[in-house]
Amino acid sequence: MFKIQNPVLFIILVLNFSLIVYPNNKTTYDKSNVIVGANQISKYENLLQNKRIGIVANHTSVIFRKDLGHTHLVDSLIKLDFDVRKIFAPEHGFRGTEPNGANIDDEIDIKTGLKIISLHGKNRKYGEIDDRDLKDIDILIFDIQDVGVRFYTHISTLHYVMEASARNSIPLIILDRPNPNAHYVDGPVLELENKSFVGMHEVPIVYGLTIGEYAKMINNEGWLENKIKSDLILIKLENYNRSKEYDLPIIPSPNLPNHKSINLYPSLCLFEGTNVSAGRGTDLQFQIYGSPYLDKKKNEYKFTPVKNNGSKYPKHENMLCFGKILTNTERLNKFNLSFILEAYNDTSNKEDFFNNYFIKLAGTKDLQNQIIKGEDEDEIVESWQKKLNIYKRMRMKYLIYN
Repeated sequence: MFKIQNPVLFIILVLNFSLIVYPNNKTTYDKSNVIVGANQISKYENLLQNKRIGIVANHTSVIFRKDLGHTHLVDSLIKLDFDVRKIFAPEHGFRGTEPNGANIDDEIDIKTGLKIISLHGKNRKYGEIDDRDLKDIDILIFDIQDVGVRFYTHISTLHYVMEASARNSIPLIILDRPNPNAHYVDGPVLELENKSFVGMHEVPIVYGLTIGEYAKMINNEGWLENKIKSDLILIKLENYNRSKEYDLPIIPSPNLPNHKSINLYPSLCLFEGTNVSAGRGTDLQFQIYGSPYLDKKKNEYKFTPVKNNGSKYPKHENMLCFGKILTNTERLNKFNLSFILEAYNDTSNKEDFFNNYFIKLAGTKDLQNQIIKGEDEDEIVESWQKKLNIYKRMRMKYLIYN
């Protein structure tokens, strides 16, 4: 088995790696001084020697090289002669191009010949790894870019991967990546009676942890089945500060096309549980909202959702919607409830405003009832502060970075 003796040799090898191109993903290069876990191969190469490796990955699982672009982690490890056996892919698929909620089949990767096992397919519970798929695996790697929002399902996938790791006594390496929404903690805390794949833990909508910090919290709070624990090995970020703005070099999913959408996503995603569109079927996903039922005088921005690569069945397809555009708003430092309150007050059919998905996204029945009752924003925000403060105190135990 090949072993890297020095970083110079590694850079020479990287020069020869081929790039994986992901259609419809706008890719830039990491110009910050943050060094992601995947880049620090000298810290985990010894753990992989003579091991059969399974990798939980998607299009964001890359090693960054200034002026060289990026190489995928899977390609990199294979090129270095490590024994990669299987890829496990989350929601949106290995290439990150599938729409939200799409059932994705297992497949064979054309480039590497490896089996890609979908963790978001119709034949198994979302996120869950079948123990039979781990019989020829000695060690697992989890390397996926998260966005720090409870209903963004990569942390639910992380939960199930950790359970599989623990059940099968397989060590799990977490290659940490920055959280672009780590600069604040806010929103209602999930009540476990509303647990689902879009919210599994008693955390607020914006939880303020990296994927590595979150994994530690899952493990040590006893959230895994029967309170089992995964043998976690965390490869930490270097030069990372959660208060410093971090612009993701690769978009995390088809409907989060830029930094603005990622920042607005925690506040706008609740519209997915209503009859208001959050811009799916346009090129301004999670930067606008609107519907055919909003007051046209108060909501002057117009758009018409159509099928596109990010949405096969967009809400209000081919219908003119009236709403607001938020591309010029300042960076949010809190969960903004005003968007949904204004839309509810401006809609002409309040009886049909909410659907069954809203409570799953909010994590509580209270918010929908409060909006219907006409409580003002300050009252509603105050109502979740007690549970939010309990979470904040718990969160402090798992902070690794400033």
